[in-house]
Amino acid sequence: MPETPFDNVEAAHEYVGLLMETVRQARDEVTQDLEQAQASGASRQAEALQLVAWKLERLEAQLASSRRLLNDLRRLRRLLLGEDGPSPTGTPPDDPEEPWGG
Repeated sequence: MPETPFDNVEAAHEYVGLLMETVRQARDEVTQDLEQAQASGASRQAEALQLVAWKLERLEAQLASSRRLLNDLRRLRRLLLGEDGPSPTGTPPDDPEEPWGG
């Protein structure tokens, strides 16, 4: 059976991180498009792009929250299983940027 991004907490954590990076890239592209639309006087397009930028910002915030929750679950699993170091799958230890209880 093929492995999916959600077969375990570590894989889901990594997948959500990749999604966050993709959303950041999309936000950068939308920002550039918005600047071009404003410069060319395309007000309707600029308004639509502002809405897109806001939606992407909300999505990024939700993904960041999900990633922190997944990080907490990884820590709890390791605590319950008595694991001290990296997981047996070779995933890195908890993200230092994501404090406990995020």
